[in-house]
Amino acid sequence: MNNIKKISPWAWVPTLYFAQGIPYFIVNNISVLMFAKMGVPNGDMALFTSLLYLPWTIKPFWSPFVDIIKTKRWWVVSMQILMSIAFILLTLTIPRPDEATMAAGTTPISMFTLTLILFIITAFASATHDIAADGFYMLALKSGEQAEFVGIRSTFYRLASIFGQGVLVAIAGAIELKYDNIPLSWTITMLVTAVMFSAVSLYHLFAIPKPASDKSVLAPGTASAKAIFKEFGRTFATYFTKPGVLLAIIFMLLYRLPEAFLIKMCMPFLVASKEAGGLELSTAEVGIVYGTIGVIFLTLGGILGGLFASRIGLKKSIWWMAACMTLPCLTFVYLAICQPENLFAISTAIAIEQFGYGFGFTAYMLYMMYFSEGEFKTSHYAICTAFMALSMMIPGMFAGYIQEAIGYTNFFWMVIICCIATVIVTVFADRRIDPEYGKK
Repeated sequence: MNNIKKISPWAWVPTLYFAQGIPYFIVNNISVLMFAKMGVPNGDMALFTSLLYLPWTIKPFWSPFVDIIKTKRWWVVSMQILMSIAFILLTLTIPRPDEATMAAGTTPISMFTLTLILFIITAFASATHDIAADGFYMLALKSGEQAEFVGIRSTFYRLASIFGQGVLVAIAGAIELKYDNIPLSWTITMLVTAVMFSAVSLYHLFAIPKPASDKSVLAPGTASAKAIFKEFGRTFATYFTKPGVLLAIIFMLLYRLPEAFLIKMCMPFLVASKEAGGLELSTAEVGIVYGTIGVIFLTLGGILGGLFASRIGLKKSIWWMAACMTLPCLTFVYLAICQPENLFAISTAIAIEQFGYGFGFTAYMLYMMYFSEGEFKTSHYAICTAFMALSMMIPGMFAGYIQEAIGYTNFFWMVIICCIATVIVTVFADRRIDPEYGKK
């Protein structure tokens, strides 16, 4: 009997999407703060942590294997076990630079070779887990249940963000404050992550159902691998021959250009010394200000952006959203020039910027959905998400070196100049949007 009837979605949907979020935020966000606190120069830190985006950029290329080989459930559980092992090994391989080197910001990135390798393994496993989890969600739930739980999955993914960027960072900060030992604080934080994630993985061994529809494509009586790859090739061919594809790709690469630079330098700026142009916040304060307050306002911005777009449609809302994506970047210019010490003032500035980004990002998501309309809607949307990841990866690779060359204040002014790119691509994208698209 299919045990999908026995296991309530409440038993596994929340934990599945919480588990989906944790490794993403560890690899792409917490790694930035950890390297910054350990004294790795911003240039090297930004380059190597941006390269960790690569698996999410290229995941459409290996997504067919998740369909062809084994079941979605097998991939979900296997990737969670692999990531649990990687987190355990991370606790054993985090190096211990001396205090003078960390304080001077001259810790060589080569000290973190094993750490980076484990982050890369986690990144590929996490990207694969994303593919399998989303596919499993559609297989294990009926259409009505999918609609019912879409808000739940989004909520728990955001809770993973708060846990990863807020709670875990606060734990690292508390340990750092108590023992005055930065490497120890991150070792224990990774240990907490490893124990928690291993427990969730063990739970999923039993809690995730085994729907009859969750089958490998290579199962007897199904399509051959050759047919799958032929269809896969047709998916890409039809994507790159869609009307306006070049404009769409340029929009996807440049709409978030200011945020792509900003997000990579945000946490290093918050913890950098006043002499270096930063705000000199403690690790725990970053967890509160950016990892908790920032994420809450980012989420609120996204929710209100969705409601706003559903009322007037994408075409009418895109300019409001482009403005919200760009203008709040001025808050970082203010922070860099004034270097306020008042935590409320800093939190307010972060909240404004993150709310604006969340509101403005709605247009980006809707545009990708709009462009993906057609026969291969799901696959074309996956390709769009690859360009979305690429739009963050490439600017992020150079952000650190640019900041080192011109300083934080000039860097944030450069981010404001990059807002011109957002305006230009919005002008051209707006012309091709159906006025009725996105309206409720």
